[in-house]
Amino acid sequence: MEKVSSLSELGFAHDIHHALFRPIQQAAPPSPTNRQTKISVIGAGNVGMAIAQTILTHNLADELALVDAKPDMLRGEMLDLQHAAAFLPHTKIVASPDYSVTANSDLCIITAGARQLPGETRLNLLQRNLALFKHIVPPVAKYSPGTLLVVVSNPVDVLTYIAWKLSGFPPNRVIGSGTNLDSSRFRFLLADHLEVNAQDVQAYMVGEHGDSSVALWSSISVGGVPILSQLTDEKALIEQGVLEKIRKAVVESAYEVIRLKGYTSWAIGYSVASLARSLLRDQRRVHPISLLAKGFYGIPDDCEVYLSLPAQLGRSGVLGVASIQLTEEETARLRRSAHTLWELQQQLEL
Repeated sequence: MEKVSSLSELGFAHDIHHALFRPIQQAAPPSPTNRQTKISVIGAGNVGMAIAQTILTHNLADELALVDAKPDMLRGEMLDLQHAAAFLPHTKIVASPDYSVTANSDLCIITAGARQLPGETRLNLLQRNLALFKHIVPPVAKYSPGTLLVVVSNPVDVLTYIAWKLSGFPPNRVIGSGTNLDSSRFRFLLADHLEVNAQDVQAYMVGEHGDSSVALWSSISVGGVPILSQLTDEKALIEQGVLEKIRKAVVESAYEVIRLKGYTSWAIGYSVASLARSLLRDQRRVHPISLLAKGFYGIPDDCEVYLSLPAQLGRSGVLGVASIQLTEEETARLRRSAHTLWELQQQLEL
């Protein structure tokens, strides 16, 4: 019997992969080199520093660059991290208000953003963030023209769209943290409800990050078993009511953390570090992240919006979008989110 050294030689892998993922147009990945990995974090607030700390403890970079407009605070954060050198993997840590410190980054993470003022409209907040991003994104793109760009600042979907437009990068290299954390919260609450381990739960929140996010009930599985398909119609309807409460709890959980401690930080730190690992180590894992969604799941090609969809991530960014079977209701809600965001973006006059 003829032996094969890998399953791919049997000829099925390529066909199966294309059934699972819709490929997207990609820029060529960077050619492999022996140079060290560099990550830059723009914004040294609570979120930025939680991400930086998690990147260090997970040993994801040989060099970490921090940028913020407040030089004294920035230097203090840099020194605080440097003083932990004896307890961490060896990483060079640098910081400056000047974006030249980010030069030749493999990954740039933007956490800086203006907060909503009392009584301020969403459009006014976006206009202020647009002005801020005009000072951030062009120099980042100038000093690291081959970088992957991850936007964490909120409202993350529109700001990722803005970053894509301002950078001039191909869309596969510009993503937002999107619903990656929402989906983690979703899996945790589902696991608690079903009394199973969260790592055995497959479940996604997609669409716009925030109150209108869409829970993909039809694709929830535990250990590979779809949960709703195992129930009678009557019991499935009752369970969907429970699941909707869980979805609302996911949306409200961030507000609860902010109410109690004033901000969120640790969970988003771990979430973004997981994205960094998948991207830089070419792990080809699937994450629900904010990406250019036009043409997927019935979103029109002329609707240039960023929304969260389950996507395969690797060294060149987004490699493909998972072909999940959505219900008519889930598809309709996703398209409504896209339409709402598109109308809002058109008012920005980018």
